[in-house]
Amino acid sequence: MVASNNAGKLKEIAELIQQVKLFTLKDIGFTAEIPEPYHTFRENAYAKARTIYDFCHKNVFAEDSGICVRALQDAPGVDSAHYSGSRNDTANLQKVLTEMQHTNFRYAYYKAVICLIWEGETHYFEGICEGVITKAPRGEHGFGYDPIFVPDGHTLTFAELPAEVKNSISHRSKAVQKMIAFINKH
Repeated sequence: MVASNNAGKLKEIAELIQQVKLFTLKDIGFTAEIPEPYHTFRENAYAKARTIYDFCHKNVFAEDSGICVRALQDAPGVDSAHYSGSRNDTANLQKVLTEMQHTNFRYAYYKAVICLIWEGETHYFEGICEGVITKAPRGEHGFGYDPIFVPDGHTLTFAELPAEVKNSISHRSKAVQKMIAFINKH
């Protein structure tokens, strides 16, 4: 079970875990909003996973992620989804671009933390994808900050790369692969 209603995350995770049927919050009838009041990805992922585990008592994982921009002291970070003050991808990435308009220091990284509650025990898996922020959005795919993030070793943004390429190198992919390895081992 995946503790998320984020359509972009659900699509990416489903593409990464094709061999397993994932149940979403909608599938189990969970309709409440899960607060993410914490200041770390780990704490927010745990809060989501624990809420759903307590609701259904099934193995569950939740993921919290965001983009961290060095020139902005790692902001937006855990506030990535609402950095502009609203949950609007275009407004959020535009705020980052505006705040970076006078710097050439464009290093950033995406970070994902998965909290898996498996047989009642809590486990964490982390993935990081390093890269740079562009000066303008490029590409039509992906979501969030994908149109302004170019991963190391590439010249295209996440929004320009084919989904299979993005899914092979992304922060989320790295965390999911670690979780899959753990599940397969246990």
